[in-house]
Amino acid sequence: MLLDVVLLLVGFAVLVGGGELLVRGGGALARALGMSPLVVGLTVVAAATSAPELAVTLLATLEGSPGLAVGNVVGSNLANVLLVVGVAALLLPLAVGRQTLRVDLPVVIAVSALALLLVQDGAVGRLDGALLLAVVAAHMTWTVRAGRCAERERARREVVGAGGDDREDDHEGDHGDAAGRGRGREVGRDLALVVAGVALLVGGSQALVTSAGSIAASLGVSDLVVGLTVVAVGTSLPELATAVIAIVRGQRDLGIGNVVGSNLFNVGGVLALTGLVTPGGVAVEAGARTVDLPLMLASTVLLLALALCASRVSRRDGALLLGGYVAYLSYVVLDATGSALLEPYVRAVLVALAVVAVVVGASVAREVRGRVRPAAA
Repeated sequence: MLLDVVLLLVGFAVLVGGGELLVRGGGALARALGMSPLVVGLTVVAAATSAPELAVTLLATLEGSPGLAVGNVVGSNLANVLLVVGVAALLLPLAVGRQTLRVDLPVVIAVSALALLLVQDGAVGRLDGALLLAVVAAHMTWTVRAGRCAERERARREVVGAGGDDREDDHEGDHGDAAGRGRGREVGRDLALVVAGVALLVGGSQALVTSAGSIAASLGVSDLVVGLTVVAVGTSLPELATAVIAIVRGQRDLGIGNVVGSNLFNVGGVLALTGLVTPGGVAVEAGARTVDLPLMLASTVLLLALALCASRVSRRDGALLLGGYVAYLSYVVLDATGSALLEPYVRAVLVALAVVAVVVGASVAREVRGRVRPAAA
């Protein structure tokens, strides 16, 4: 037990160090490549922090555990939206940019809805995987190009606003090669920080999952509860660590971009690649098709609706999201154990969801009317 506790504390320390390196390297990489932290969070950092999900999902599929593979992706996305964003917003309200509201979150919703539609035949096949992967690749390409164009335009405006000339200086040619080599070294260093951060995040999350599982077993907690809590949250720990550290360092765009991008990669990358490499496809159980995947889609819709109200996720919204995650875990445990409390619990949750839908829907409607009236005037 003592060794497990030490390993748990070491895992947390390694996670914090990995998140620090990833955020520092990702932010510097954004500046070196002429992209915003949001774009790097949606692409490089998001793909990196999805590494644990990819490893667990591929390993589970190869070992003949398709339920674990699909559950890992769906559970991780639910944890990212409800747990990671919830905790991050409780620490500090998250500003949500225009691109995230108008493009990125709607794309995640579209990919989640597409995945829900494709699995209705009971599996994620190679054609399904190829389609999901194509959507993610197209979004990533557009994000990088649009981000670089926006950063160049912003830099040009700053130069013009400062009274400079937005044309290239003819006298800079003598120093061009040296500057290029310097930028190349900086990009290499930043990439090394990102790689080191990912390695620490993966190692730290594995240490946490292993030690927490051993502690739970020593305390007599069932494997089911361990799997539903420790393993599900464990693969989302890199996103949580990255989001919290990004907020502490004042790079909130990178934090929210990491969560949104990671969810997109989980469905359109991790699940898609698993379907592509698995002969016959990855089987998807009926429970996942009727409950878990729809809840994954609904959670992202809720996040978009909350963000639309004030272009941010407030502390109150964070508490709501975190409460939703606790409610989901409670449902999973009650359902898996066959508890007699499941039916009344589901009825109570459905009533609560209806109330939340009405309140959030009314807030979104007021926000939309408030934006339309000034435009019409």
